[in-house]
Amino acid sequence: MASDTETPHRDTERARGPRITAQMLGDVGVFGGLDDETLSLLARELPTLTVETGEVIVEEGGTSREMFIVVGGELEVVKESRSGGEARVALFGPGDWFGEMSILEPAPRSATVRAVAPTMLVKITNEHVDQLLYRRDLKTYSLFLMNIARELSRRLRVADGIVAQLVTAVSDEYVAKRRR
Repeated sequence: MASDTETPHRDTERARGPRITAQMLGDVGVFGGLDDETLSLLARELPTLTVETGEVIVEEGGTSREMFIVVGGELEVVKESRSGGEARVALFGPGDWFGEMSILEPAPRSATVRAVAPTMLVKITNEHVDQLLYRRDLKTYSLFLMNIARELSRRLRVADGIVAQLVTAVSDEYVAKRRR
């Protein structure tokens, strides 16, 4: 498997590769509320990359400081299971983003993300966030971080619901066995 500390895929050359537009970025939640000038700057400066089916973008336990936006294609998110296998925990498609936790803190990746179809991504490194958002305009930087926080909050609510369902199922099974 590819190490998360090395990017196994190639960044697209901006002059010849697929272009992203300010409008495309504006339609992605993490950039919600950013002004047209900032979106245009990001569209010019952020690299795109393409990955083929089966390629790993980030690996659980890896330590890179970059996030990705899905422009086209499909990715799966998998976690290592206790038995040593993999459990699929999510699918991402156009407009979704992942890896945002690595922008907020330098901690190991919590899951592996792999392409299940040819996929085009926009890569945002910690340096991009610093140079294009933080140093440029604190209001824009704050809005970007708030958008990440909203998505993390939404994902946490979903995870809480799943945990509650699992606990209820295990508890119900335990009670049913005790009544026999």
